[in-house]
Parts: sequence; C-alpha cells; structure tokens
Amino acid sequence: MEKWKVYAKKADFQAIGKKFDIDPVVARVIRNRDVVSEEEYMRYLNPDISRMYSPYLMKDIEKACDIILNGIKEHKKIQVVGDYDIDGVCSGNILTQGFEEIGADVDFAVPDRIEDGYGINQQMIKRAYDEGVELIVTCDNGIAAMDAIEYAKNLGMEIVVTDHHEVQYVETDGVKKYLIPKADAVVDPKRPDDEYPFKELCGAGVAYKVISILFEKKGKSNKDVEKYLELAAIATIGDVVDLKDENRIITVAGLKMLNNTQNPGLKSLINETGLTDRTLSSYHIGFVIGPCLNAGGRLDSAQKSYGLLKTRDINEAETIAKELKELNDERKNITADQVDIAVRMIEEDERYKNDRVLVLLLEKCHESVVGIVAGRLREKYNKPVIVLTKVKDGLKGSGRSIEEYNMFEELIQCRHLFQKFGGHPMAAGLSLEEQNFEELRTALNNNTTLTEEDLCRKVWIDVAMPFNYITFQLVEQLSRLEPFGKGNEKPVFAQKDVKVGRISVFGEKRNVMRFDMHDENGFVMQGTLFRDADEVLSDLEEKFSKDDVNKVLSGQSNNIRISVTYYPEINEYRGRRNIRVVIQRYL
Repeated sequence: MEKWKVYAKKADFQAIGKKFDIDPVVARVIRNRDVVSEEEYMRYLNPDISRMYSPYLMKDIEKACDIILNGIKEHKKIQVVGDYDIDGVCSGNILTQGFEEIGADVDFAVPDRIEDGYGINQQMIKRAYDEGVELIVTCDNGIAAMDAIEYAKNLGMEIVVTDHHEVQYVETDGVKKYLIPKADAVVDPKRPDDEYPFKELCGAGVAYKVISILFEKKGKSNKDVEKYLELAAIATIGDVVDLKDENRIITVAGLKMLNNTQNPGLKSLINETGLTDRTLSSYHIGFVIGPCLNAGGRLDSAQKSYGLLKTRDINEAETIAKELKELNDERKNITADQVDIAVRMIEEDERYKNDRVLVLLLEKCHESVVGIVAGRLREKYNKPVIVLTKVKDGLKGSGRSIEEYNMFEELIQCRHLFQKFGGHPMAAGLSLEEQNFEELRTALNNNTTLTEEDLCRKVWIDVAMPFNYITFQLVEQLSRLEPFGKGNEKPVFAQKDVKVGRISVFGEKRNVMRFDMHDENGFVMQGTLFRDADEVLSDLEEKFSKDDVNKVLSGQSNNIRISVTYYPEINEYRGRRNIRVVIQRYL
C-alpha cells in the first residue's frame, strides 16, 4: 500500500526563479529539499569549494592535528584504524596518504569483519602496541569504543578519534548523559558540544577536514588538499549520508575529479565494471563502484579495497579491481538467496504477522551481507528491519530503518540486551547473546509507537506538472540539481488521468515498456517504464480487462487510464532531439 502526496512547502517561486534565473518549477523542487533562505539557494545552485565551512569550527580538531603533527615531529609510529566499508577505506586512504605527504611513519589497519567485528578493539590495540605503534588515529569509528580507548591509554598510547557516528548516551529521569571516549582528542561533528554548522559529514568528510588543517599548518597548497575530495565524494555517496549543504559541495567537486581520475585503482575499477565511456554520476558510485569497494570487506579483507585506492602500480590495480568485481558478483548471489529465505520466513511464520519492527535470525547468512538483506526487506515491507546471524560467540547483525523510526534511539532503550551496538537513526550494527533474540524482538515491537500510517509507503511528488509544461530548457535546468541521492532525491513529477494509446514491449527479458500517453487536452507524451512487462500487463488486466490490454498492445482504442509519476529527459537519436519521460510509478 502506498500514498502519493504532493509537497506543500511555501515560497514565492516566481521571485526566486527570477532572482536565480531558474524556472519556478526548479525553484519549487529546491525548496522541497528544505532550502529556504537566499544564502541556502545560492549555496545549493553554486556548490563551490570556497563555500565549505572552516574545519577549525569542529570541536577538538585543532587539538587532534597538533597531536598528529607532534607525533610526526617526534618520529612516532602512527597507525590509522579504519572500518571495513567504503567510508572506512576512503577515509583511511585520505588520512594515511595525507600523513605520508607530510612525513609520517604511518600504516593502516582495519578490523576483520569476522574476527574483530566493527571498529577498533582491544585485540587491534594490543597488536599495534606490540608492533611499536605510539599514536593511533581512528577514522569512521571510535566514538563508541570506550573500553578499547581506555585500554590504549592504560598502555601509554596516544589516541585520536575521528568519526561521524551518533554519540551514545545513558538516559536517567529524562536527562541524557553523553558518553564521550577518553581519547586525547575526539573529532565528531555529532558531539552534542560541537558547534560545527553541518552535522552530516561522513567519516571521509571528517578525515578531509583533518587533512585540510594539517596541510595548512605545513604550508601546503589548497590544490594539495583538494585532490582528496575525490575519495571524500565516493565515501559520501557510498555511505548514504544526506547530499545536502557541505556534502553536496564535496560530491559535486569529487565527481568532477572522478570523471578525469588519475588514480590507477579507480581507473581499473571503472574499466572492470564497464563504465569507461560513461559520465560517472552518483548512481554509478552507489550501485556499481561502491558495492565493489564494499565487497572486499564483506567477503575478503577491506585491505584489498584500501590497497586498490592506495596503489600507484597499474598492474596491481588491474588485478585487485578484477578480484573486487568477482567478489561483488559472489556477494550478489549470496544476498539474493538470503532475501528469498527471509521473505518466506516473514510470509509463513505467524510471529511476524503483526510485527511492525521485523527482527529476523537467518542462521546461515554470511554476516557480511546481513545489512544488505535488511535493506532489501526494508524496501519490500517499508518496516524497520534487523537481520541477525549466528557467529561463534552469539548473534551479530545489522538494522535498516524508515524515516519514521529512529533505530538508534530505540536500540538504546534495549542496550542491556547487547554485547555491542552503534549506529544512527537509519541504520545500526549490533551483537548479542542468542538467548536475548526473542526478548529483543518482543521489546522493540512492544515499545514501538509506529502506526499503520507510518508504515504506509509515501511517494512524495515535487510538482504535479502537466506534460505540456516540459521544455528542453526545463530539463537542462533540472540537471543543475544533481547529484541525486539521500537528502537530495531525484525530483518526482506527476500527471493524473492519462489515456494510454499504445504499449510496446522491448528487450530480450521483456523489461522495457514504451507508453504512448495522452493527457486530457490531447497532448501526447512518450514514456518509458523499466519493469517486467508480464507483471505490468497482468496488473493492468486486473485493473481494467484482458480485452483492454490486448487493444492497448495493438494501439486500438481502450479504457486504460492511469496516473503516473515521472522524470523528464531529452532523447537524442541520429541528430534529432525530443522530450520523453521515464515513468517511475503508475496507479
């Protein structure tokens, strides 16, 4: 079940359009992304590097940089500790490569997903200590590692945390006491005492800020710093943080660099995934390149992905890129199998019939894909989902949430059940003893305030826009809103009650459909729908009739009327340009 709703955010769109030389429709779409003031419109439409915030505004960051510079000056052995996902390996590369540029003796360590679990831990610290490491700098982790950091300090090591995850807290009588690890410096814009103006940087974004100050203090140029925006952009898209404000600036700049990348590893991966002749967008990072970089940490070691981004040897890069592509293909197959098992469990097990928060135990699921499986189930059922699997010392899993459910806050209420957990409102990682599984499922469902309305999928329409309003100029202006992603979703337009004159089916797999659509004034628009044709035609038979479907397939007069959401595009073929729309949904 889904509901279509039209945004009703107010502004003088004619005046905004005139001021910024954009169509009022474009002005309305931008306002729907929570852009309000003239300054915010200016930053959105002109996402220039010069508009980034000063890194000095971040709590503890100058202190952290002074510790690092002093460590380099005193020839201390430094270890950067990252995470095994795309953000972890990108932020790890930013820090290690940046530290090397200013003379550091530095290496990179990453937890093993199976043996170590998420984030820095005592085993890793002990290994580092035994290897003579005197200073540890975390990236994309550390904010929740209270015990591990205390252990490092007891060994006499210096430790700097750079992270972007939520700060855990203990709540007593409605008062929250935030738990900040006792490191030598803790850099995390989500600290409650941090006044940095933008809180949604990913780990690589925070790492970029650290390198910015270090390079400035060492007299290096802006160009030396800005080359790391390429990695920061990949992580920003891949970690699915909001593409707003400073993240938008990072992503726009980084994608420009990526489309002319000089990084041998990225070049090899682009080639291996068949993207060599494409203009790379956020889509290609999120659905092609990113999953390959993540595959290293899922089925092998994140050191492989880290090494791909670090190497300057083209032969080594080509070898690693091929291995990562193969690992990602294997990961896809594993994921599909586990999603099928989970769906059968949800559909057949009476326990899940009334659950509004789905908590599943997939005993044989590879722990590296539980988060992906949770995400697929969240998409299918529009419910918060936690997927757990068996590991040697209990259960381990990941959660994915919906906008109406702050998973981090809800899990905090059950923290007594966990061995370890962390995350943010939309996602979390956790481990617990197997005996606590049912109690967790019951507690989350008993505690939830989710309503049927919350669980109804909402399709937000930016503008109910007639087909005849679309012009070449409008479509070109809409491209200024890119890159699209979380927090800056691709615009959704809608046209209701269109008559379908003909449907044509294309493709070897019958998964491309062309609709000839007529609005109430007789204006004709061609629309493309990328979906299984047999499923769509069966659905239309149910809503109308088999006779109507047969008629529409042959272009005869019929009774099929639908409403569609769409996105317009310019089609160029043999020197001719025409406007068509991609149909996103229909009712």
